[in-house]
Amino acid sequence: MQRLTGQLRLATGMGGGAVIGWDMTAAMAMASALGVDPLIAAECLPEIEAVMVRKLNEQMASGDRSSLGPER
Repeated sequence: MQRLTGQLRLATGMGGGAVIGWDMTAAMAMASALGVDPLIAAECLPEIEAVMVRKLNEQMASGDRSSLGPER
């Protein structure tokens, strides 16, 4: 999942921004390149994505940027 940090889909508006998920086309291509069974990736990625979205948005709302990853 660490490899997907560059594939985040974001939404921005007047109230700020939010993580809305991963680019699943890129995620599935990456899974394929890594030799992960496509069925397993298709079953697991949405579940993992939902947790990631919730946690990152909670961290951004609280102002806790320490665990969001390196600044770019």
